[in-house]
Amino acid sequence: MNQMVTPKFGVGAPLRRKEDEPLITGKGIYTGDYMPEGCLHGVVVRSAMAHARISLGNVDEIREMDGVRLVLTGAELEGRTMPCRARPKQIDGSNFAAPDQPVLCSDEVRYVGDAIAFIVADDVNAARNAAEMLEIDYDPLDVVVGIEQALAPDAVKVWPEFGTNVAFTYGQGDQSKTDAAFEKADKVVSIDVVNNRIVANYMELRGCVAEFDAASDRFKLTVGTQGGHGLRDIICSILDLEADKLQVITPEVGGGFGTKMFCYREYPLSMVAARELGRPVRWTGERMDHFVTDAHGRDNVTHAELALDADCRILGLKVHVKAAMGAYLHQFGPFIPFVGTSMTSGLYDIPAVFAKVEGVYMHTVPTDAFRGAGRPEAAYLIERLIEKAGEETGVGSVEIRKRNFIKPEQLPYTTQTGRMYDTGDFSGHLQKALEVADWDGFKARQDDSAKHGKYRGIGICSYIEACAFPGSEEATLELNDKGTLTLLIGTQTNGQGHATAYSQVIAEQFGISIEDIDVIQGDTDRVRKGGGTGGSRSIPIGLPSVRDAGIALVKKVKELAADRLEAGIEDLELDGGMVRVVGTDQQVTLAEIAAGAGETLTAREEVNQTEATYPNGTHVCEVEIDPDTGDVAIVNYVIVDDFGVTVNPLLLAGQVHGGAASALSQALCEQTIYDEDGQLLTASLLDYRMIRAADLPDIHFETRNVPSTTNAMGIKGAGEAGTIGGCASVMNAVQKALKDGAGVSELIDMPATPLRVWEAIQAAK
Repeated sequence: MNQMVTPKFGVGAPLRRKEDEPLITGKGIYTGDYMPEGCLHGVVVRSAMAHARISLGNVDEIREMDGVRLVLTGAELEGRTMPCRARPKQIDGSNFAAPDQPVLCSDEVRYVGDAIAFIVADDVNAARNAAEMLEIDYDPLDVVVGIEQALAPDAVKVWPEFGTNVAFTYGQGDQSKTDAAFEKADKVVSIDVVNNRIVANYMELRGCVAEFDAASDRFKLTVGTQGGHGLRDIICSILDLEADKLQVITPEVGGGFGTKMFCYREYPLSMVAARELGRPVRWTGERMDHFVTDAHGRDNVTHAELALDADCRILGLKVHVKAAMGAYLHQFGPFIPFVGTSMTSGLYDIPAVFAKVEGVYMHTVPTDAFRGAGRPEAAYLIERLIEKAGEETGVGSVEIRKRNFIKPEQLPYTTQTGRMYDTGDFSGHLQKALEVADWDGFKARQDDSAKHGKYRGIGICSYIEACAFPGSEEATLELNDKGTLTLLIGTQTNGQGHATAYSQVIAEQFGISIEDIDVIQGDTDRVRKGGGTGGSRSIPIGLPSVRDAGIALVKKVKELAADRLEAGIEDLELDGGMVRVVGTDQQVTLAEIAAGAGETLTAREEVNQTEATYPNGTHVCEVEIDPDTGDVAIVNYVIVDDFGVTVNPLLLAGQVHGGAASALSQALCEQTIYDEDGQLLTASLLDYRMIRAADLPDIHFETRNVPSTTNAMGIKGAGEAGTIGGCASVMNAVQKALKDGAGVSELIDMPATPLRVWEAIQAAK
């Protein structure tokens, strides 16, 4: 048996992140660290009511207050609106209308936090004082909050001109084929689930610094993003600018999770103010701003039915998703449930599927992509439904899955919603996860918990997701005079470790240290174009272009070295910053090659991917519940994933652990609550609970990889997978613990807070 040798660099090497040293020693530069000379400070005045007509009473007085430099209202921003860029066709093939979201509201507000004015002053305290003094006359209007309430026939209409709170209706699959499958069913299993609304709560709050140079008629915006090029283009569309009139700089970013992908009102507002005042304008968000302004995630109510034959094989699946959109259609908001329902059949061989989605307006913060963006919702639905089917048919959790999994010999497999799964062994990772979790020994552990007055449960989620969607990412690699290398690429790190992953492949090609490679992201002037970071795309889409740029540049270097050393290209090797003739002492440094080239040696490559990748895996969660308090403790957690080719196992584990923590937090803690007047009751971390380190279990993680055939390097992507697989495994475990321990038959949904669990136990009694 051949022993696998772990490479020093390159694909598969477990390198520690080169980014960590400056970050943990306080040398990282974030947006909040940037304070150009003469910088003014902006504050947004936000609506205190969920729905009202408004008028402003003392704007001229505010403009005369000490320290106040500018007050922008809807009058100054008339006609400037925030675009919605997601417009899939409706079920009947038609386009749907989208209401305008003004940069500043002038006559009507539609959620608590809606932007009314932007006040710029010498310092932030002066701006806040002026904001508090601004007189806003509210004429309250009726409010609707909650999906079912908004869909009631007599519900208040968020946009009366549309005559309905249904923003759009999508359909995927074949309805008549699915109806026919249900007519042949021996058993139909149904479920109703809620995917709770959540707030991203990244560590670094949003902020921006806008600057305007009158001489060049250009703006510079320093802002934490998930991709500056896309943000630049949207801002330019709002302000009627050519793209070359705006440079977007993204320094370090303290977490994004999808929510920093979008353009928010403060960015164009700060730019307008900077141009008006001729001085830099800085806006820094607070945690309250985040809760009432930044796009929320999830918030679906779904009914689904599964048709089974006499052998418990799935014949068909019907899904009806009602997805909250909030008061406006956010940048990509309408696309999230669409991509989610495209994954609704999960890992299962389902010959007939029909999924319907209704987007729903209500007087709340708009929703948009949050880590996983539709795929966690799909996995949660199908895995809770398949779990219920295993229980109702009596075949059990494991057998119902194995009996219906798509088999390796069926791959590539095109689902009824058009997804093409290329590779995988789904029963394989399920079986491995069960072995590691000691599934067969669960009953003994359950009995032992019962002796101590506790309920014990175990749950499975076998998931698949689509990520690294079709597209490309240009990579430019330059050899510098000192023999170091610079990579320019349009992805954007938010803490994932891009610089390490990209550098380790380049380092292997050139035989240098990863410290001798500078990775440039987040500057739209230096990097020509870029797709940013989202949908687990950066490494699967970016790294093949990086690799090919390295190959091309190595070829140029060897050609120059061959002439200098009077040797054949095939006789040269790169190592230790040298190009040498193999087996001799003849060599030349990379620095000498660069200096003698006469121009900067550069290679630019862009590898296009035409199909998504499909990571998949199994999570097994074991919980113990205290019936006296309703507290849920996760006592064991096992993940076995298929990520195709692993680039860096340390970075991979970090992504999986973080994603799983996000899912466990949603499943057990996070709950966004509005009252009937549209007031956000969970508007701070005092009221909105997130999981803490002490609540998290030790996570066993391993891979059982089958390389992707749709990706040039066999990579499948991993940034969202932990989130996608986590929620259903936790809730299936909680459900089993409550059923076996207390006889709870009603479905318990997220979040399984102590109160909700305790109430379910009391109701069963």
